[in-house]
Amino acid sequence: MKMEKFLTKKSIIRTLLALLIVVAFVSCKQDIEIWKPESDQQVISDYVANTAKDTALEKYSEFAKLLDTTRISSLLSIRGPFTLFLPTNDAIAIYCKEKNLNSILDLDSTAQKNLVYNHIISTEIQTGDIGLGAIREVNGLGDKIVSEFSEDFKDIILNKKSIITKRDIKAANGYIHQINRIIEPVTVKMFDLIKSNPSYSLFAQGLELTGLKDTLQLVDFPYGKKFARTNFTILAVPDTIFNRYGINTIDDLVNYFTDDPSTVTSLDNGFYRYIEYHCMGGTYYLSDFSSKLYPIFSYDNNISMTIDAVDYKINYNKVDKTYTGFIVKESNIPAKNGALHTINDLLPIIEPDPVPITFEVTDYLDIKQGDYYGKYYKKWFNGQTDLENIKWEGDYLQYYYKDPAKSQNNLNWDCLNMSGYWWIEITTPKIMKGDYALSGFIWDGQASYACYVDGVQTATIQNAGGDGLPVLGDVHWTKTETHKIKLVALSFGLLFWDTITLTPLN
Repeated sequence: MKMEKFLTKKSIIRTLLALLIVVAFVSCKQDIEIWKPESDQQVISDYVANTAKDTALEKYSEFAKLLDTTRISSLLSIRGPFTLFLPTNDAIAIYCKEKNLNSILDLDSTAQKNLVYNHIISTEIQTGDIGLGAIREVNGLGDKIVSEFSEDFKDIILNKKSIITKRDIKAANGYIHQINRIIEPVTVKMFDLIKSNPSYSLFAQGLELTGLKDTLQLVDFPYGKKFARTNFTILAVPDTIFNRYGINTIDDLVNYFTDDPSTVTSLDNGFYRYIEYHCMGGTYYLSDFSSKLYPIFSYDNNISMTIDAVDYKINYNKVDKTYTGFIVKESNIPAKNGALHTINDLLPIIEPDPVPITFEVTDYLDIKQGDYYGKYYKKWFNGQTDLENIKWEGDYLQYYYKDPAKSQNNLNWDCLNMSGYWWIEITTPKIMKGDYALSGFIWDGQASYACYVDGVQTATIQNAGGDGLPVLGDVHWTKTETHKIKLVALSFGLLFWDTITLTPLN
């Protein structure tokens, strides 16, 4: 099905060029009325409080009350950096009217805090950093704020309805952006979001029949000693697309993809596989996608994403140039546990060709949920129990993080570090079957070490001296499954291990 039926070529190009246009727009709009000279001498909390009292300026007194009542003003008084999306009094009045509140302080204390944290990001975000998809960092509730643009690209819209009306107000500890609507915390779960939209009635029934709806209702789950957030991305097919293929009822949909409707909850059933193929692990807004493979729930198959100057292309066929696209206006919809997109075709199941895969050895949930992640060093001393998918022997294993300004080219500025005589073994996520050349970004500090894959030695690295790009051998995998990659020191030395890269052979 051609994309032009849903999104004109002109609008596609306009959407994908949004970042360039917005940057140009911001550049011509950043004048004295936005960059107030005195603001960069005040921390964010002082700016809000002082401006709230100044009758000659826009009033923020209602939000100032929230900051004081919740005591979050003290947070915005420290070094930061922070970004605050600051609602005006009018924005709060509109919210109170919608919620039948006499005052924003009528909310209970938890709701007040959630409302404030929903407007704060613990890093500096300027409007030139905002593109189509979502703001790159999560807010104080651990959620991403969706970002998109008006038809003429002059306005930045957050979570579908809040417009930034004053941009890039510089404070001593970050940036402030004035907004005309409250950014309401997202609480709806993914399946409830899909079920509530009649445009997805057949797809929602498919999720119910397969039992996948239960997974999409999970917001967190116990992991180790903590709870971890779930993250999903759903590529939903609207009823209008199904109708074009003569699929008008749930029975039509089931029978279209399986000859055995009695086993639709089985992983081997064609209908189950079809519905699951539209469910991805991880939360991806349009700005998060890059040209690579993304695993589905079971990790038994992948979706191929290709981003170019024309479009976001799902499962692009290089031979006949066909692909499934996004209906952009009906995508980037936030749920508490993920992102919902609408696509413009059935998206049938394929097994995409293998592509180069780079996996960070720090990209494990029990590492990423730590408060040290992306901030500072962390050491572990029990190599058999501290981490689920990383085992080692040695004095200790260290999460090694360098400030971006001092980074040694590590991806995302972090890696794993050991010293002395050591061995370390990681268990990878499921990797698509195929033949690959194995390499990685590994700095060894003059050590010699051997590499083993699933217990078989594939390479010996002799006193490499830290070129960072050792060739670790070829692998030939006939199944899509997890694998164990182990490095064993053959001499005393350092290890800094950042990534593993698998490059398809032939």
